[in-house]
Formats: sequence, structure tokens, C-alpha cells
Amino acid sequence: MKILLAVDESESTEAAVNEVATRPWPPETLVRVLSVAPRPMMPPPPGPAWEMVTVVPTPVDQMRTRAADIVQRATATLRTHGVSTETCVRTGHAGAEIVHAADEWRADLIVVGSRGLTGVKRWLLGSVGQFVAAHAHCSVEIVHMPPAEVAQEHRAG
Repeated sequence: MKILLAVDESESTEAAVNEVATRPWPPETLVRVLSVAPRPMMPPPPGPAWEMVTVVPTPVDQMRTRAADIVQRATATLRTHGVSTETCVRTGHAGAEIVHAADEWRADLIVVGSRGLTGVKRWLLGSVGQFVAAHAHCSVEIVHMPPAEVAQEHRAG
């Protein structure tokens, strides 16, 4: 079985990693741990609306390094539970890259965490899990954080 586990910097990633790590998978199961580094934002066009805005783009290599660190932490957790893993870092729109990676690798299952965004945050940021579930060729599992952790994240954010 081929499982694509998408990870990021959100707290829901830990729940998704733990879910995959603690399940009894068939012996030949391979988990590919993927993180997607976003493309840096381009500065806005000059004009009066943007005079007070300062945009400092983060270099792509810094974003990819951060994504690689996230992948390595998740992989370490999985390996301590005896799960066979490999890693992958891509750059682009998270939802689209997850779907493309699953298609190219012919994954049997995609596992992503749900950040539990609602209202305006969900509208502005979108839902990667929703995008993946709508566009993936295979099954998708969206792992939600335990209720107490969701409430704590909403208070902090």
C-alpha cells in the first residue's frame, strides 16, 4: 500500500502523523511524507493602496529548507513506530501539489491534517484538505485534531 502523508507547520500535522504511525498497516506499506513550500508572494504593484504595506518575500530556498525540516520530523516519528518511509518536498500551491504527487506516485491513500479553519480564515486561506478531497484520484483521509486542541488553536489564532 502506498500512502501519501502531507505535512505542514500546523498543529494538525501532528495528529495526522500520529494517526498514520499508530495504525496496523499491511507489511509492504510505504508512506511518502510530503511537504509543499509555497511560492513566495510577489510584491504588490505600486499605487496609493499599497504605500503603507511592506512585503518582504521569503526566498524559495528558505521555504524549502523549512518544508524539509517538517518532513524529517514527521519521518522520524513514523520510523520510531516501524513505518517504512520516504520523503518529498515540492514547491507550489499545497492542494494542487499534493494531488499531483499522489497521481504521479499512484498513491492508494492521501492523509492530510485539518486545521479546523472556519469563517473568514477559511475563506481567505482555503482548505487544502477540501481541495485534495475534491481533486484526488484515490481515497483521502482528513485527520482532525482532538476537540480540546482545536479550541486552544482557535483561541491562540
